[in-house]
Amino acid sequence: MADSPVSLTPATRTERRIAWLTLFFGAAASVAAAVLRQPLWAGGLMVGATLAWFNFRWLRQGMNALVAASQAQAGAPQPRVPIGAYFRVLFRYALIAVTVYVIFELLKFPLASMVVGLCALGPAAIAASVYEIARPTGLRK
Repeated sequence: MADSPVSLTPATRTERRIAWLTLFFGAAASVAAAVLRQPLWAGGLMVGATLAWFNFRWLRQGMNALVAASQAQAGAPQPRVPIGAYFRVLFRYALIAVTVYVIFELLKFPLASMVVGLCALGPAAIAASVYEIARPTGLRK
């Protein structure tokens, strides 16, 4: 069930903005590379941005699970972190590394293009932060 825009917290709206901006910046860079007649770079940039998007979603899910576990164990003398949280963190990086390697070997996309595409998360986070600074939550109607 999708959350209505009214019920979303400012943090959730910012997380969603970062997620779609990651894909937007990756697609923009990919289009620029295609216009410059660099189809392998265009593909690599889009693959990297997509992997950055997945990484961000998995990170958010892992953090939400960790917060839920800590809230459930509030007041416990020795709270425990679920083993699944550690697995998700390690699995996320392993999956990205394996995916980049397979795409590099099979599709021959330049490794640098995928790494640059993975960096799309940085400008997305910066843009979302600047937006939040320029339009504080208290001023929205």
